Amino acid sequence: MPTPMIDDIELRAVQWIRQESDNDFAGQRIVGLAGTHHQQLGRRSHRVHLAGLLLPDSAAEDLSALQQKVAAGSEVGFTADISSALEIQKMLIESWVVEQTVGPLGQYAYRLTLTESPPLPPPAEVSAFGGLDGFGDDLGFDLDALADVAAGIAAQADAVMAAVDAAVDAVQQVAALASLADLGSLGNPVKPVIEKLAEVEAVGERLGGLAEALAGVLP
Repeated sequence: MPTPMIDDIELRAVQWIRQESDNDFAGQRIVGLAGTHHQQLGRRSHRVHLAGLLLPDSAAEDLSALQQKVAAGSEVGFTADISSALEIQKMLIESWVVEQTVGPLGQYAYRLTLTESPPLPPPAEVSAFGGLDGFGDDLGFDLDALADVAAGIAAQADAVMAAVDAAVDAVQQVAALASLADLGSLGNPVKPVIEKLAEVEAVGERLGGLAEALAGVLP
């Protein structure tokens, strides 16, 4: 039988190994159904418990190496017959107990628990509907069409803000010209006021057109 290993450390005197898996089912009661429907939430990490001895000829070196890995808290590789079918890539040393027993000088007894450390999934794509692949299909949504709508709304929003800025600027200029008229400035102060009011009216027509365009974008 191959010797269980943690990275490059051989565990030559393992006395027993226990492997645990938990599918993490949630029971759902359904009216009229005899029994309970179970929904899998996604299995929990595989766990492996070991107990054994560190033999005198290499006990000091193995003990030091294992304690360093425990202290680091980093992922380790684990190989053993009992976990060969689980396709575990990396594990963490969850707990570690060691004791010096009566017997040959320099022999140690240990117990440790390893827990699976699966790789994280790739980050979700940054987009209007990033990270929802397949979600729209399940609910009958066309995510591509929704993304186009979102892009259209964003473009129209930029145009609306530009029109509003133009309207605010025109109104401020009208107020300034009106103040000049109150001071009795030379010339015809009414003419520039009328011109600016015409600009405000034009901006209002643009806003109305943008509202119609926005209504056309939405389904």
